[in-house]
Parts: sequence; C-alpha cells; structure tokens
Amino acid sequence: MEISMFIAYAVVGGLLALVLTASATLTLHRNDQIVASMRKVQVPDSWLPRLATLKAAGAIGLVAGLWITPLGIAAAIGVTLYFVGAVIAHLRAGDFELAPAAVLTAIAAAALALRVLS
Repeated sequence: MEISMFIAYAVVGGLLALVLTASATLTLHRNDQIVASMRKVQVPDSWLPRLATLKAAGAIGLVAGLWITPLGIAAAIGVTLYFVGAVIAHLRAGDFELAPAAVLTAIAAAALALRVLS
C-alpha cells in the first residue's frame, strides 16, 4: 500500500510541479491573463516576482520531496497554503471565478496527504 501511495504522490506532485513551473514562468514574464487575474484580486504588480518565486520553490520542493520526505511534506503544505490564500483573495475581491485556485488547492492538499501516507 505504501508504494502505491508513493507512486500516486509522484504522479500528483509531479504534475502539480509542472503546473507551478508553468505558472511561475508566465507570472515572471507578466503574461497578460495572469496580470489581469492578479489585478482583479488587487495584487500589486510588485508582488508578481515574489509570487512567481514561491510557485517555483513549491515546484522544486515537490520534486525534491520524492527523495526527501520532510521537504515534500513542507512543499505540499506551502503550496496548499498559497492556493488557500489565492481562494481567499478572490473571495475578498468579490471575484467568484476562483475554480482554478480552488482546484489547485485540492490537488495540493491531495499531494500533501499522499506524501504523508507514503
């Protein structure tokens, strides 16, 4: 059972890391859609490099967590909290187009549970 949980973490964590890497890259390059979404929830432009760095760090931690369990757990916690914050930011701004953030929150929480159980 433990090996199947590890394989599940590897798949979920790896795919989430790919999404985070793409999102970090788009954020750093100030993709129009990303910038518009951030402005809609009143995120200052000056925060974009920091948020991109957090996403990239999460991606690295999830992948490194394949070998270093505590790092994988810490990264999954951080990514989950990041996206919980994104959901809260959308709700506070009255923007109910929060499906991407909500789905990524659930995927990050799943990665956390799988890494803890493996």
